[in-house]
Amino acid sequence: MAINALGYLGVRSDKLDDWGDFAGKLLGMQKIDRGGKALAFRMDDRQQRLLVSDEPGETLAFMGWEVEHKSDLELYAARLDVAGVRVQTGSKDLCDRRFVDSLIWFEDPGGNRVELFYGPMIASDPFVPGRPIDGFMTGPLGMGHAVLHVKEIEVMMPFYRDLLDFHVSDFGLEPYGLYFFHVNNRHHSFAMVGSGQIGFHHFMVEFQNLDDVGQGYDLAQLEEGRVAYTLGRHTNDYMTSYYANSPSGFFVENGWGGRIIDPETWEPHQTHDGPSFWGHERLYLTEEGGRKRLRDMRLDAAARGVRAPQVADCPWLYGELAKQGH
Repeated sequence: MAINALGYLGVRSDKLDDWGDFAGKLLGMQKIDRGGKALAFRMDDRQQRLLVSDEPGETLAFMGWEVEHKSDLELYAARLDVAGVRVQTGSKDLCDRRFVDSLIWFEDPGGNRVELFYGPMIASDPFVPGRPIDGFMTGPLGMGHAVLHVKEIEVMMPFYRDLLDFHVSDFGLEPYGLYFFHVNNRHHSFAMVGSGQIGFHHFMVEFQNLDDVGQGYDLAQLEEGRVAYTLGRHTNDYMTSYYANSPSGFFVENGWGGRIIDPETWEPHQTHDGPSFWGHERLYLTEEGGRKRLRDMRLDAAARGVRAPQVADCPWLYGELAKQGH
């Protein structure tokens, strides 16, 4: 029984035109019209990776996690039921709208809708990006990662770790609690920010080419207030990225070169160097509201000579291995 990838995400928003430009022209996804009330976006050969529905709320609507076997749905449903979690079986209509064979859904302790699915539909026509890019790092690694604001980490941790079998990659306690989880070889497909809030923090898409990130960064800087975090590199997954403000207010990380791990030998651990080696200046924060504190952590890491390994963790090599299914 295993959840093995983040398959898709859903967002509630009545800003469909803005999302069409943002996900299509900036992120480079392929826009698909779903009949005027929703927009869908492709990233690869899957029929759908992101669905934006014309609803009020401007937040996460659901997360879709793929399971390895169809029977896993029944096993997880039984486990959740014993734990007192109400589980619903997806109707044929819902499965058709998600372009999957079958699914179950439920809510986590924070009220976030979680869908477990089996059998994603593959498109018959090739992926056509919304701007010239080499494509996204998906396949067995999934769509990317999703990060939630969490009010009570002690409640959310056992739900995802113990009931859903998400595996802790690492965690940091300064300047706030950050917990990262893997379900495949991607360093993390899910994370929780112990901010004391409830909501969607960001999702990440990983590009196959660093230049696609850089060219997107140039495009984002043409729009006032579009860049939320400047270009930088994370300390735990070695991702080089920038963060954009989405039309719905949460962030979207645009990254390249993320760390690939071996889940069989990986040991969870605490990190102490802060979120980033360099960059990732939080433009949305005030100096007193955390911007200076995070900058000081980066400068301290630099003064101590903290760097990512350049041989054992080669993003190019990881990219080539991922393409070959290793």
